[in-house]
Amino acid sequence: MTKQHITTSVNGENVEYLCEAQQTLLDVLRDELGLTGTKEGCSTGDCGACSVVVDGDVVCACLMLGAEAEGRTIETIEGMATADQLHPLQKHFLEQASLQCGFCTPGFLVAAKNLLDKNPDPTETEIRFWLAGNLCRCTGYDKIVRAVQDAAAEMRGA
Repeated sequence: MTKQHITTSVNGENVEYLCEAQQTLLDVLRDELGLTGTKEGCSTGDCGACSVVVDGDVVCACLMLGAEAEGRTIETIEGMATADQLHPLQKHFLEQASLQCGFCTPGFLVAAKNLLDKNPDPTETEIRFWLAGNLCRCTGYDKIVRAVQDAAAEMRGA
């Protein structure tokens, strides 16, 4: 099989990789680029564990082909924190105990960050709607929503 040469931006860095035509973006991120924070949950786009941001929109990396990333801008969970500081969402997820096993957490964080990038002061209903594509089997969603609300307030300086 012939592999395709892809050039894209991942977490602000220009990257190149080779991928097979049927290889998903999820597989490329994990297997070719070593970015294992994005998780494979259902492989059908139902759970949100593989959520990444592509050109400003949340997408399920399990449903996008790696070849479709050509020339696009991709953000993953690895791009949230700096070398010495957690993103406010990550900090508040920890403070609110918004995770148990942690498997779904990267997808929730990526989706929540995308929401706050677009709407710095969302209502509880808007948060719940925005995160509806992400499933958690361990926790209730209330702590997750509170963490997003607290992070939004901190980021606004409230």
